[in-house]
Amino acid sequence: MSMPTLVTFIVYLTGMLAIGILFYRMTNNLSDYVLGGRTLGPGVAALSAGASDMSGWLLLGLPGAAYVAGFSSIWICIGLAIGAYFNWQFVAKRLRAYTEVSRDSITIPDYLENRFRDRSKLLRVFSALVILLFFTFYTSSGMVAGGKLFESSFEMEYSTALWIGAIVIISYTFLGGFLAVSWTDFVQGILMFFALIIVPIAAINEVGGWNEAVQTVGSLKSEGLDVFAGTTAIGIISSMAWGLGYFGQPHIITRFMALRSTKDVPKARLIGVVWMVLGLFGAVFTGFAGIAYFADMPLSDPETVFIDFTQVLFNPWVAGILLAAILSAIMSTIDSQLLVSSSAVAEDFYKAIFKRNASEKELVWVGRISVVVIAIIAIVLAMNPESSVLGLVSYAWGGFGAAFGPVIILSLFWKRMNRNGALAGIISGAITVIVWKQLSGGLFEIYEIVPGFLICTLSIIIFSLATKAPPKEIEDEFEEAKAAM
Repeated sequence: MSMPTLVTFIVYLTGMLAIGILFYRMTNNLSDYVLGGRTLGPGVAALSAGASDMSGWLLLGLPGAAYVAGFSSIWICIGLAIGAYFNWQFVAKRLRAYTEVSRDSITIPDYLENRFRDRSKLLRVFSALVILLFFTFYTSSGMVAGGKLFESSFEMEYSTALWIGAIVIISYTFLGGFLAVSWTDFVQGILMFFALIIVPIAAINEVGGWNEAVQTVGSLKSEGLDVFAGTTAIGIISSMAWGLGYFGQPHIITRFMALRSTKDVPKARLIGVVWMVLGLFGAVFTGFAGIAYFADMPLSDPETVFIDFTQVLFNPWVAGILLAAILSAIMSTIDSQLLVSSSAVAEDFYKAIFKRNASEKELVWVGRISVVVIAIIAIVLAMNPESSVLGLVSYAWGGFGAAFGPVIILSLFWKRMNRNGALAGIISGAITVIVWKQLSGGLFEIYEIVPGFLICTLSIIIFSLATKAPPKEIEDEFEEAKAAM
């Protein structure tokens, strides 16, 4: 790597650490650490939600898939765009209002326990267990992406690259909590956006323009121009079903909870959805252009196509900024996942079960220590350099979508839902994803989020109707939250 690129990279990493140190001074209690005191404006909320959502797969996994398959990879983009829009449209405002009305809930397990007045703590504990299980895999995918970036850019050993990337992310998450994570995600979201616009435009221009790129890809891989090439009905449903995952991703929906006001939702929705649609299609066009550009020197790892473009098309200073954008995508998701996981340990295990009278300062430090421990476990899982970023993300995404998605939606829209329904939904959704993932062939080839989401929904409805209706206190709170939107 050239000196200008290295300098740019170091300046970027130093800036992220500076944000962490700045917000360390502003973090006084657990609410500040895990939710930022509900002070996010629409721009920060939208871009931090998008950046924490997309992760390294947007600049590594998705361009890699497009490089291999061409335009048939577009289905996942369509599903995600629709899912993200519906999440902002129907969940954001209601969740922001309900979590404040329901005893100022600051985490998803906290909200579910308060929403259903669950004195048994079972909802909180099972929710936290699901969060820790699937976020460990999700965080591991980010670590793999970070390792690939440092390995490819700095010509390091994969394991060394893995630890360097992890240390930076752990540091600012450990220090600054939610506000540091949100503001670094905001900066990272802007970087990612421009990178996903600049790189595909430069790449397509380099191969002679759009028409030339299409002709070249058509001659090399004609199926790359066909959105239905190599697909099946099950494959298209599976790709589109990624959109279902949005409703249950804790690191995304906590941004809704952290907004200053429900009035900020429309502006945040516009910013978030536009950012996302342009980013998704930029990633696909990058991979598509890679088919034409790297025809004479095929890439050994398709997931490095974006990295390779930054190094061959741009001067070292610009390349450094673009590589920082890739790191941004990786960091912005890992930090959010670590934060949600640490809040599950601090709020949902330590305080709820082991030490109910724990001080705010003590809980913040439990959260910080949890960040380090969870990150180390994820690093160990990521030690295999052959791991697929997209594969690890799909498993975790499906797990959250199936376990929490229907629970969150119905808890916001269905007054008759009760604790038993919520508990049955979480458990059945998570187990379905875990079991389905181990099966193969025929119908079992469908993405595990589809059966998981359906079984979770049915479990909620059946168990809620088969047991006692919620007491009047819960129904009154439902109406209060509805009026607060």
